[in-house]
Amino acid sequence: MHLSWTSVDAAIAGLLLPLGVWILLNGLDDIFVDFVAYLAARRNASSVRPSRRLLLSEPQKPIAIIVPLWNEAAVIARMVQQNSSSILYSNYHIFVGAYPNDEPTLNEIRKLETRYAHVHLAVCPHDGPTSKADCLNWIFQNVLAYEQAQAVHFEIIVTHDAEDVIHSDALHWINHYSDDYEMVQVPVLPLPKPITDWTYGVYVDEFTEYQTRDMPARQAMGAFVPSNGVGAGFRRDALDALAEADENRVFEPVCLTEDYENGLRLRAHGARQLFVPLQANGVATREYFPDTLKAAIRQKTRWITGIALQTWERHGWIGGHVQKYWLWRDRKGLVGSPAGLLTNLVFAYGLVRWLLGAPIPDNLLMRACAVIGSYRMLYRTICVWRIFGAGFALTTPIRVFVANFINSVATFLAFQRFFVAKLQGVPLVWVKTEHAYPCQSALIRRKARFGEVLVTHGYITESELQSALATQPAHRRIGEHLVARGSIDEEAVYEALCLQQMLPQARIDLDDVPRSIVRALPVRVATELQWIPFKVDLGRLFVAGPELPTAETRQKLQQFTSLAIEFHLVTPAQYRELASQFLPA
Repeated sequence: MHLSWTSVDAAIAGLLLPLGVWILLNGLDDIFVDFVAYLAARRNASSVRPSRRLLLSEPQKPIAIIVPLWNEAAVIARMVQQNSSSILYSNYHIFVGAYPNDEPTLNEIRKLETRYAHVHLAVCPHDGPTSKADCLNWIFQNVLAYEQAQAVHFEIIVTHDAEDVIHSDALHWINHYSDDYEMVQVPVLPLPKPITDWTYGVYVDEFTEYQTRDMPARQAMGAFVPSNGVGAGFRRDALDALAEADENRVFEPVCLTEDYENGLRLRAHGARQLFVPLQANGVATREYFPDTLKAAIRQKTRWITGIALQTWERHGWIGGHVQKYWLWRDRKGLVGSPAGLLTNLVFAYGLVRWLLGAPIPDNLLMRACAVIGSYRMLYRTICVWRIFGAGFALTTPIRVFVANFINSVATFLAFQRFFVAKLQGVPLVWVKTEHAYPCQSALIRRKARFGEVLVTHGYITESELQSALATQPAHRRIGEHLVARGSIDEEAVYEALCLQQMLPQARIDLDDVPRSIVRALPVRVATELQWIPFKVDLGRLFVAGPELPTAETRQKLQQFTSLAIEFHLVTPAQYRELASQFLPA
C-alpha cells in the first residue's frame, strides 16, 4: 500500500491539535511546579542548617541499614567494603537479605560476616525472587531477632541497594532530622559517566531534575514524599505503626515499588516526611544506573507498573486536593510518555518536510508549544549543569528524544504486563536490573578539588579561598596556607581532606591503644612511613597517619602483616601525640 505525502500530511494535521493541547497543558503544569520549587529553594537557602561539626558531634541513634539482594554476589562485597570505610557514623549495622536458592550471594555475605562485626546475613524463608518488599520484610524480621538476642534497639531503619555509594555524612543527616521527622529521604543521583552513554545520560537528566524540582516542590505543597528506595531513613516507631496496622507488613509485598508505596502509607498514618534538599555539599546517595536500552526499559517498566498502575489500583485518588494533584502528576506519564514519542515522530516528519521545502503549520498553539518545549529543555539543562557540569548538560536536549523513546516503550510494556498478570491471576514478581558497583577509579574521578570541598561544606567562604589562592606560596599546600593565615584550623582541614578522599578520620584516645597493637608493625617501618597501628578488628589492622596513603605505602606496610590494612587520617598534632607516646625519639 502506497502512502502519499498528502495522506500523511492529513494524518499529521489531525494529530497536531490534540497533541498541541496536551503539550501546552502539560507544560503549564510543569511551569507551576518549577515556580513552587523556586520558592522552596529560596526558603531552604535562607533557613538555618546544622553545621557539619554539629552533625558529627550529635549523639548517634542506633541505625540498621537493610539491603535486599537477588543475584548480587558480584557487587555486595565491594559495596560493604567501600561504605564501611567511608561512612563516618559509627553506631550502625548492615543487615543483608538473600534467598536460599541464591547460594553465590549467600556465600559472599557469609564471608563479609566473618570480616565485619556490623554485617549480618538475613535469609528469607523461601526461594526467590519474590518482590523486593517481601525481601525487605524478612530482613526487618531478622533485625527484630537480632535485637532480642543482643538486647539492642535500632531507632532508625535505612534502606539501601547493593550498588549504592553512601555519602560519608548521610547517616548523620538522617540521625539529625529524625528528631522531628518519621521519614528522611537523602537525595539520590547517578554517578558520572561519559556523555557518550546516551541511555545512562537519560537517568542523569531525569534524576537531577526530579531531585532538584519535584521532590522539594511536593514537600513544600504538603503532599506525601515518596521514598526513593535508597537513602531513605525511617524512624522505628513509624515502621512499627505500619506493621501493627497492616498485619506486620512493614513493606507491602505485592508492590513492585514499595518505596513509593511506603511514602504514601506513612503519610496516611500522619508521619512527617522530609526530603533533604540538594545542597552544594553534595550529600546524596550515588549509584550506577542501567546503560543499555534493554536494561533501562526493563527497569522503567517496573517503575511505571508499580507507581502508576498498582498504586492507582490499590489506593485510587486518596487524600486532599494537593495529594490528588501529585498522584495525577505521578500517573500522567501513562499518557505523557506515548505522547512524547508521538511528538518525536511528528517533529522528525516536520523537519523532513521543511528540508524538502514544504510549508509547516504556523499558528498560536504551535508557537506556544515550541516556546514551552524550548523552556523545558533549558530548565533541565540548567539542572544538569549545576550538578554534572557543562559538558554533560549541553547534550541534554539530544537525550530528550532518547528519553521519550525509552519511557514510551516502557509504558506500553507496563500496560501489557499489568493487565496480562490480572487476566492470568498471577502476582507481579521482582523484575530487577543487573547492578554494577563502581571501581575505585570511578570514585576518584568524581572527587572535587580540595578548595571546593572547603567552600561547599562551609569551612571557608569563596572570597577567602580566592584570596588564599592568590597569595599561596609555591612550596605550601592550600590547607597549610589557610591554617597559616588563620582562616581555618588544622582539624577542619583534615575533616575536609577526609571528605574529599573518602577516608575515615580517626579520633583516638591514647589510653585505649594497647602497646601490643602498636607493635603489629616494626617501629622502623612505622616511623619511616608515618603510619601507627592503633586497633585490630576482625582481620583488619587500623593505622593512623597525617598524610594520604599511596599505593606504595600500602604495598610496603602489607609486607609486615597478613591483616587487611585500613587507613585513618589524623592531624599532624594528633600524630605527634601518638608518636611521642608509642614511638622512640
